[in-house]
Amino acid sequence: MAESTGSELRRTNLSAVLTLVHSRGAVTRAELTRETGLNRSTVGALVGELVGLRLVRESEAAARHVGRPTLVIEPERRTVALAVHPAPDAVTIGLVGLGGHVIKRIRYRTTQVPRADEVVNIVTAVVAGMRSELDASYSTVGVGLAVPGLVRSRDGVVDAAPHLGWLAEPLAERLEQALGLPVFAAGDASAGALAESAFGAARGVRNLVFLTGGAGGVSAAVIGDGTLLTGADGYAGALGHILVNSDGALCRCGGHGCLDTEVSLEGLVDELGLVDGSALEAALHARGDDPEVRELVHRRLDHLAVAARTAVNLFDPELVVLGGYLGALHECAPDRLPAALSRSALRRAGAGAAGGTGVRIARAGLGDDLLVIGAAQLALSRVLRDPAGLAVRSVSAV
Repeated sequence: MAESTGSELRRTNLSAVLTLVHSRGAVTRAELTRETGLNRSTVGALVGELVGLRLVRESEAAARHVGRPTLVIEPERRTVALAVHPAPDAVTIGLVGLGGHVIKRIRYRTTQVPRADEVVNIVTAVVAGMRSELDASYSTVGVGLAVPGLVRSRDGVVDAAPHLGWLAEPLAERLEQALGLPVFAAGDASAGALAESAFGAARGVRNLVFLTGGAGGVSAAVIGDGTLLTGADGYAGALGHILVNSDGALCRCGGHGCLDTEVSLEGLVDELGLVDGSALEAALHARGDDPEVRELVHRRLDHLAVAARTAVNLFDPELVVLGGYLGALHECAPDRLPAALSRSALRRAGAGAAGGTGVRIARAGLGDDLLVIGAAQLALSRVLRDPAGLAVRSVSAV
């Protein structure tokens, strides 16, 4: 029992150290000692083990202090994960190293909404083209799959992806068979929330709501006390299908007046007279003084405020992060959403009542890399949870 307890404690401590290095990018032993609460000798031994596992590296800091040089611990970026994100107009494949470093991102445009088997074929072909590079230069721990839809957490089955027209698609299993690598799947909002929490606008925030919009619709995820809220099957946080307009249009889910429909990318593109969503943000900024454009932005932000108010009242977050075009809408009228929350949410925006801090609103900070980093985080998480297990798995696979 004592040996088992000691082994579990060592695994927990290794995980804590590697996770800090992964999210910070560069950290000293003194900082690791302070952040983890472990003593210096324990931190030194753990860092040495992670160096031996080729998960981190140590180098002298550029700026030296008087006396001994400061050693900086950084992620070893040869440990990587593949990332896959299917959307109605493209399939994106990425290669991401520890530390959230995006090594490669390939966006394969499709002429029509891709079927699940077409996604498998596209990803397989792209990875085949990268195979010699992967084998020679990297240790690939798995594949992260971020899907705009409901993804069953226990087996990665896409139960429903309305914007893709998918129902009960075992996409994770098919990718595993095609690539020979473990696949870890989740909804795109969950992946985005993990990415922003580790590397973006929500770094260091333990309670947040992430709302994002893209070609695959509006979706959301919640992180409470540092843990992603998944629910029984992985569907928690589906705020894209909350009622925001009682007189609203029919949604793909079968309801009426859902946030996903009332604040849709397609609607914005149509009303602005654009060909697609690629120039949306530029158009919003260029035409921001146009009364008609201001009105359509305000209308959508007011619908968004209904969903955000519900999320704030339910989950009491410190921060609401807006990804995709929702962030662009917010930047066009940055006072409107906080004002709406201040009028109606129990936890008001900005300065809270009775000495509370209030909820903050921020745009996602990772830009076009958001879902690539988020998908990869799904796969890299297993290394972060059990760093020493990577060596055991590697030996077993030989």
